[in-house]
Amino acid sequence: MYQPHHVIILVFILGICLGSFLNVVITRLPVMLMNQWRREARSALELTMEPVTRFNLLLPASLCPRCEHPIAWHDNLPLIGWIKRRGRCTHCQGRISLQYPLIELGGGLLALAVLLLHGISVSSLFIYAACLVLLALSAIDFRTYLLPDILTLPLLWAGLLYQLLFQPYMISDAVIGAMGGYLVLWSFFWLFKLMTGKEGMGYGDFKLLAALGAWLGWSFLPLLLILSAGLGALIGVTAQTLHPHLRGTPLPFGPFLAIAGWLCLLMGNELLALYLSVAG
Repeated sequence: MYQPHHVIILVFILGICLGSFLNVVITRLPVMLMNQWRREARSALELTMEPVTRFNLLLPASLCPRCEHPIAWHDNLPLIGWIKRRGRCTHCQGRISLQYPLIELGGGLLALAVLLLHGISVSSLFIYAACLVLLALSAIDFRTYLLPDILTLPLLWAGLLYQLLFQPYMISDAVIGAMGGYLVLWSFFWLFKLMTGKEGMGYGDFKLLAALGAWLGWSFLPLLLILSAGLGALIGVTAQTLHPHLRGTPLPFGPFLAIAGWLCLLMGNELLALYLSVAG
């Protein structure tokens, strides 16, 4: 869809700003969950509770991950701040992870993709929000091998709400898609475990595919699995070939589900038609 240049620029700027907030979620949410689990474990074991330091998505202010020196506001501007600092802390000169500009850029590019493919509408905002959650989940899974329920479950319910509001004729397909998405990977999990004695994936993957099934409907499940498994195999084999020390290292499946989800959310009808024509 054609959009004026000023709209494109504004949407991209808003996207990288939301990407900057996603970096906070990606780095802090796993720590917040770990702190919560530790407190719950100590409470269950009737151990003395540790002193609680305020740590959430707002506090403390942005710090260097190495020396914990506060980051000035002008050094924290999306993309610009990282480029201005040349990827290093101004205080200790330690390297700042490439994750930060990549997630910010990802937020901007996803915003542009939604704008150009779906236009400006309330339904587009829903789709973009889903894309951002997928971006956060893929980065968290890549860093920690976690797909937190606090993100996957709201994503699932938001998918059902999206269908109810904008495609009510799809609600039964969405419910079946959520059920089928969970059951398919749950079945693979137990089949693999019975055959090998090992766990091939985590329960978060089941919930993520269930969420995508809610957003897209049951008919997209085969395409989602083919895309995610194909990408996972390709990238996994390539990485292990180029870096032999990675052989035997577990590969998180969430990022590949997220990529498949983005493709289907943004260009679903075209991809499904192509898949059906090839399969037929």
